[in-house]
Amino acid sequence: MHVLVTGGAGYIGSHTVVQLKAAGHEVVVVDDFSNAKSTVVPRLEALTGGRLEVHAFDLTDRDKVEALFAEHKFDAVIHFAGRKAVGESVEVPLEYYQTNLDSTFALVRAMQRHGCFRLVFSSSATVYGESATPPFTEDLPTSATNPYGWTKVMIEQVLRDVARTDDRWRIALLRYFNPVGAHASGTIGEDPAGIPNNLMPYIAQVAVGKLEKLSVFGDDYDTPDGTALRDYIHVEDLAAGHLAALTKLGSTDEVVSTWNLGTGHGTSVLEVLRAFEQACGHELPHEVVGRRPGDVAASYADASRAERELGWKATRTIEDMCVDQWRWQRDNPLGYPD
Repeated sequence: MHVLVTGGAGYIGSHTVVQLKAAGHEVVVVDDFSNAKSTVVPRLEALTGGRLEVHAFDLTDRDKVEALFAEHKFDAVIHFAGRKAVGESVEVPLEYYQTNLDSTFALVRAMQRHGCFRLVFSSSATVYGESATPPFTEDLPTSATNPYGWTKVMIEQVLRDVARTDDRWRIALLRYFNPVGAHASGTIGEDPAGIPNNLMPYIAQVAVGKLEKLSVFGDDYDTPDGTALRDYIHVEDLAAGHLAALTKLGSTDEVVSTWNLGTGHGTSVLEVLRAFEQACGHELPHEVVGRRPGDVAASYADASRAERELGWKATRTIEDMCVDQWRWQRDNPLGYPD
């Protein structure tokens, strides 16, 4: 298929591009590089063995989106593009609503006009809010606790409403949990701007000496070791889930389908820390501090629907995730070069 990948230079997008190319698909990437670096492109080309067509513009620019669709006959779109930092979304909510919603509006309008009706949307487990009890199933009501999460809830609703207007639409809403790890080559991985917001890249930067120590936020949760449980999924498993969903959209009668992509179980903060120490070969400095406001004791998926309907299942362990994350961080201690 001829596939447009929005945000294809980002963390999850780049790994998905590699797998799309390996599966024989023709890929075009749009990315404004506000949350990615252009130096990822030659690395992707080296991994895929050929030139990658990349368009550097903001997806909220309707004219440029329209021109791209006029130039290409796309069979499908995988939509990753958007702002994604929870904390930042609380500080600048209008920026998040405008960017994430307007980019989707521009994209879907162009898809409609040019007869492209197959869409895989990068949603998030944040749509389950704080009230649900894990494991989360896809039929739970959606809500959010921050503007980033609300943009995902809103876009899901927009896509459902649009799909009702034309039965040619086939849309996948992929709700995934905590992507970690990196490509086995160590040449592409997660390169967060500033101090990482998420556990695994933070631990990796402690391990490489870029950060002093890990703060463990609370050890008095009702969990086996007192620290919070999260569903960590290897980015390569996640990318494979996108390909499985893309394939399924070609054979399903469902106009909109929703799938969780996760491992189906939680791993504690201390378990991640111990696995990373094993991967990097030395102990890592850390201290237990108070809980963070808004954190819940446990968050993990029921991923059985994806296994049943997509034939997809996460296969990599937390040890695999830490080994690959460490290889990426060790070989790229400052992330991608500018």
